[in-house]
Amino acid sequence: MHWLTQPCPTPDAALYQAAQQRQAQLTKPAGALGELETVVMRLAALQRRELPTLNAVHISVFAADHGVADEAVSAFPQAVTAQMVANFLHGGAAINVLAQALGATLEVIDVGVKTALIHPALISQRAGDGTANSALHPAMSHAQLHLALQAGADAANRAHTQQADLFIGGEMGIANTTAATALYCALLDLVPLEVTGAGTGLDRAGILHKVTVVQRILNLHRAAHHDPLESLRCMGGFEIAALTGAYLRAAQLGIPVLVDGFISTAAALLAVRIQPSVHPWLFLSHMSAEPGHAFAIDALQLRPLLDLGMRLGEGSGAAVAVPLLRMACALHAGMATFAEAAVAGKF
Repeated sequence: MHWLTQPCPTPDAALYQAAQQRQAQLTKPAGALGELETVVMRLAALQRRELPTLNAVHISVFAADHGVADEAVSAFPQAVTAQMVANFLHGGAAINVLAQALGATLEVIDVGVKTALIHPALISQRAGDGTANSALHPAMSHAQLHLALQAGADAANRAHTQQADLFIGGEMGIANTTAATALYCALLDLVPLEVTGAGTGLDRAGILHKVTVVQRILNLHRAAHHDPLESLRCMGGFEIAALTGAYLRAAQLGIPVLVDGFISTAAALLAVRIQPSVHPWLFLSHMSAEPGHAFAIDALQLRPLLDLGMRLGEGSGAAVAVPLLRMACALHAGMATFAEAAVAGKF
């Protein structure tokens, strides 16, 4: 797994400056488009062109089950993971609708659903029949961790082959908010009570029970805290590992990454801890309704593009943010400069 720590390309400072200079010449007050100006300048530096584009979007949705579901931490039964994978494959989920609207490439990868599915459109790179119960054992072996990370890297490699302008990773896995919450707590020194949310829709009693389960996970794997790979192996999930590998590899290949919500941001945090040069390649699509998300946002120092109270996963929040990024690129390329429009600039 030597590729894990391979450095990522450095954004082109000269092209960032060129895009910044163009923004200063467009027919608007300086900074009037706010964050849209910032993201397009970042994209110019990453894509190494003054006029960036986001025509080709690649979305990979990773699905896996979690043994910790045995602790009754989800409002939905574990069977829903496989049922939702089938729904993805038949085009009925939110991410299917969004991908079609965007003209994006969408693929579904089984990295460890408990009930294996067979479908011609399903990519099978299974690390196991779901993870072990992390409240009792390490979630996965070292070999399983490497398999899941590689599944993510392979998805990024496919995106690169398809000349993608942007990579989005999605996930599906009942109980994966429990795994992500434990990872947030371990890596950021947080208390479960302040991080744990409703996930798929738990009531107050369910959330408090989930808090106790997360604390058991943290106590059992205390030696893994602050070590990103060991934390991921002991407390994470196959789909979170795949997302981590995908973000690492996409950045190494020079593909900007649009991160989804609570689960995906846990993977982004892990990726940056493993290889800090991933950070400039990450954009954060939205603020999740899960309470712990704000802590990771602060740690990563990324500004969410949207705050719509979303908590679906699947890559849906990231997909919703793509038109915003496309509009930023269109404004940057299409607006007239003061000179072109014969408009007087600022005194």
